Amino acid sequence: MSDVQRRGQDGAWRRIARGLRARPGRGQVVAAALCGVLAFAVVAQAHTTSRSNGVTAARPQDLLTILADLQGRADRLRGQVADLQVTQARLAGGSAGTAAALTEERRRAQALGIRTATVAARGPGAVLTVTDPRGSVRADVLLDAVEELRDAGAEALQLGGVRVVASTSLVDVEGGVKVDGTTVHAPYRLVAIGDPRTLASALGIPGGVVDTVASQPGAHATVTTSPGLAVTALRPLTTPRYARPAPGQSP
Repeated sequence: MSDVQRRGQDGAWRRIARGLRARPGRGQVVAAALCGVLAFAVVAQAHTTSRSNGVTAARPQDLLTILADLQGRADRLRGQVADLQVTQARLAGGSAGTAAALTEERRRAQALGIRTATVAARGPGAVLTVTDPRGSVRADVLLDAVEELRDAGAEALQLGGVRVVASTSLVDVEGGVKVDGTTVHAPYRLVAIGDPRTLASALGIPGGVVDTVASQPGAHATVTTSPGLAVTALRPLTTPRYARPAPGQSP
């Protein structure tokens, strides 16, 4: 190696050494921090995408089922709006308004009786039957089924001979589930009165109640529809201990 090459190599090493000993400037620190943040964001996004198991990862058939369920709920809401508009027009119909009001009050009393579980209910609907020979299905799974059916428009519910109302509680106990103080054993039979197709779709959506039950060891869920079901279990109507109608308000 010639003297010129040796001096050039020594000069290069001295420049590298000075660069390593020199303190980085503020701009260099900021650039390094931004590169680190960008790298972290890219890794996090890739990790999230790889673990995605939501709607974006669903099959086309599953997406169609979810869409049909949402459309069914929208149709029910539009139907309720139309019914209320018809009722409003009928009640405002002059001299015929009194008779229409009485008819409407009777209809509302019957509907209220069904909601408060003081009268029996009959009509089309769906039945969820859960077999659980190993006792692996917990109360939260049945509660999810109740909530799904309510969201799908179920007007009356009955689980294992117990009428399900808004205040119903489900608690895990040895050998079954306690429904408002009554122990219910498998196979669990949940009866819901409402639109059969909509109720069945709500239970069968991907990742829903049927799939959740199937993931439990030995458990299996089946959904059947019927044009005529009966919910006959009743609840006593309790009298409020403290609440009273406010002045100027109808009871």
